[in-house]
Amino acid sequence: MKDSKMQLEQIEHVDAIEANHFKESYVKALIPLVVRNLSKDWPASKKWSLDYFAQEVGEVEVPLYNSEPAKGKESSRTTAARMLMKDYVTLLKKGPTDLRIFFFNILQKAPELMGDFKYPDLGIKFFKKLPVLFFGGAGSKVLLHYDMDFANNLHFNFVGEKEVFLFPHDQKAFLYHVPHSIVSMESIEFDNPDYDKFPALKYAKGFKVLLKPGDMLYIPSGYWHYIRYKTPSVSLTLRSFPSSSVKRLKFLKSILFTMHFDNIMRKLRGQNWIDYKNKIAVETAEKAMRGRYN
Repeated sequence: MKDSKMQLEQIEHVDAIEANHFKESYVKALIPLVVRNLSKDWPASKKWSLDYFAQEVGEVEVPLYNSEPAKGKESSRTTAARMLMKDYVTLLKKGPTDLRIFFFNILQKAPELMGDFKYPDLGIKFFKKLPVLFFGGAGSKVLLHYDMDFANNLHFNFVGEKEVFLFPHDQKAFLYHVPHSIVSMESIEFDNPDYDKFPALKYAKGFKVLLKPGDMLYIPSGYWHYIRYKTPSVSLTLRSFPSSSVKRLKFLKSILFTMHFDNIMRKLRGQNWIDYKNKIAVETAEKAMRGRYN
């Protein structure tokens, strides 16, 4: 089913899938998929709740992020606040909040949780040093971006609901990709886009899905993703690095050059650098639209 304006398709759902079929038809083909109840036999499916995290890892201090765009000479990865996990859970229960826990490394910060989940047999090799949790409050959002390591991500949702928008990597021109970064223009809300201001979005082809507890979303390598939390939500991501040497080189370029160059330019030029990059993003999108017209 297509969205009325953006060219978005609903992601296919299955109740189970065989490893070879998953690898050949989805991983190699770079097609997203939702598998229901893949984690139903994990202890996490019964134990993980907001109260469980408050009790088990409540004394762990966690960095919190919001969706406010970086301004001036601010780093693009600045934390908005820090608090104990138990206090963050209390905040989530109080009502909507824009504060999120991003990339909470279980192995480093809460190894006692490692026994609550398993690595599924889906024909892919996981990077087992980086199982990460994501928390978000009702109404919070994750700005559109792609992962610089180009990993294949298995995103397991355990608590709450959230809407996810996905776009193949080659749609970046229509998504107002900001140069020297892995993000789109931060003023765009993809669940409520302003087509008058950002008309190229109508040409971007992608997918959307509402994740519910028990759902596993496969996010293919290089895919752009935007997330809006409908309710307080907790998810786990397991990562599998691609075998492509081209993507590995892109990862190294991002780590060794792109991030450092962008941060240096932010410090040197401040808001002028951000405005310049956004200007280029708009010009690139307009050029992509003209290509469609022609």
